[in-house]
Amino acid sequence: MKMRLFKLSVAFALLFSAVSTVTLAQEPAIDLQLQCTQTKLEDGDGERLIFADQAHIKLRGSTIDDFQWESSLFRSDHGHECSIDKADQLNAEVTEKGWRISLKDAVTTRTQRGYDFDRGYQCSIRVERDGDEVHIKPSCPALCGSRMNFTELKVNVNNGKCEYQD
Repeated sequence: MKMRLFKLSVAFALLFSAVSTVTLAQEPAIDLQLQCTQTKLEDGDGERLIFADQAHIKLRGSTIDDFQWESSLFRSDHGHECSIDKADQLNAEVTEKGWRISLKDAVTTRTQRGYDFDRGYQCSIRVERDGDEVHIKPSCPALCGSRMNFTELKVNVNNGKCEYQD
């Protein structure tokens, strides 16, 4: 059995990102820990937006060893926060580019969080590795409320830099 281990850890003032990938006999795996923040100016009146995310994603094939993600978007007068974790009863599916994480029962998950209106129950999060970058692509229309709850981002495993996608 051939084992390859890649591990990198980089720390910045407001940013920490660590990724290790292990491949055992063709079984894809990832152990990703990240903390990212970025301040942007919104178009129009130039309102300041602060994005903040922290996550631990540990996958081996279709097995989820750990999955925790908290994503926040703050404006000057209000903010939105959303989280998803292994307790939300997640499924992992291995894809050509990485993984697709989805809820086993999206209706029950939304009801447990106190959301009882029909506003797009489906939720999936793609975790894709492309060279030195891990791209996290959520499509959860309303898991925690009425906005797109999670922010799409890329993490460079060489330098730990996070890049938020618009």
